[in-house]
This record gives sequence, C-alpha cells and structure tokens, in this order.
Amino acid sequence: MNICGYYPESINEGEGMRAVLFLSGCRHRCPGCFNPKTWNFNYGEPFTLERQREIIAEMAANPLLDGLTLAGGDPFFSAEEAAGFIQELRSVLPDYSIWIYTGYTYEELTAAPGSPEWNLLALCQVVIDGRFVEELKDTTLPYRGSSNQRIIDIQASLAGTEIVHWQPAAL
Repeated sequence: MNICGYYPESINEGEGMRAVLFLSGCRHRCPGCFNPKTWNFNYGEPFTLERQREIIAEMAANPLLDGLTLAGGDPFFSAEEAAGFIQELRSVLPDYSIWIYTGYTYEELTAAPGSPEWNLLALCQVVIDGRFVEELKDTTLPYRGSSNQRIIDIQASLAGTEIVHWQPAAL
C-alpha cells in the first residue's frame, strides 16, 4: 500500500483537529474528482511499518488532535492494509476517533460481514460514503463534496437495523 499525502493537522476532513492520511488507489474514477492522480495505486510513497510508526508517534505527541481521517484515493481498495494500520494505531491511541472517506456506499460495505471492507469499516467511527457526483457538487456541505454523500455514524448504524447519520458534538 502507498500513501500519497499526510497532513499532521487539518480541520477540513472531519470534526475537530485531525491528522489526515491519503491512501493511494481508487477504481471509482469519479468525473470531477479533486485529485485524480491518487487513483494510481503506485502514486506516492510505500507505507512501510517504519513510516506507519513514525506517523503514529507524531499523532500521539500532538495533544491538539481529536483523531485521524483516512482519505484517498479510496482506503477500501486497500482494506486489509488500512485495517492493519488502524489496529497498530489503536495499540497506542485506543480511543482515537477514526473517520474514513469512500466512494462505496455504506450498504455496499456492509453487504458481506467479515469481508476486509466490512472489517475496516467496523474499526472506524464515521464514514463519508458515496461517489462524488459532479452534478450534485455543493461546496456548502460540511466534510463532503456532493449532496448524495452521507456522513454516517458507523458504530450506531452497525448496532441497529437503520443507518444513523452522524451528528456534530454539542458545543
């Protein structure tokens, strides 16, 4: 698995101050994608165990961070490797909030319990799902690019029978 970017601090890819990791590779190829070079699975740098541990140590040393966001590309095309990284992260930061972006829908990701995609989803707290649709682009929406995309509370949704939409923390 390769990474094609890492922001140690961002307020754009989820609630609060977050580290953001961009994983290389996407087969959705959404027209109007803001970063089509991330579609290439070989773009960027190899995400070695050493690099993973460097990033985790950097996150652990930053008291301002509220969590991590995985973006891409699409992390679900590298589901097993991404899940391994989150498990490594959780060994150091067990209560870290994990947000994840994908062009898949929640329904597609949960169709096969026990699949690598389902397992990755279950390790996270919030998913922004659905392909970017250029005709539905809306720059006023928080944390997403088009109005078809949803912000889903994963754990609440997995615990019940209906999709639960994420709600911002009360101030």
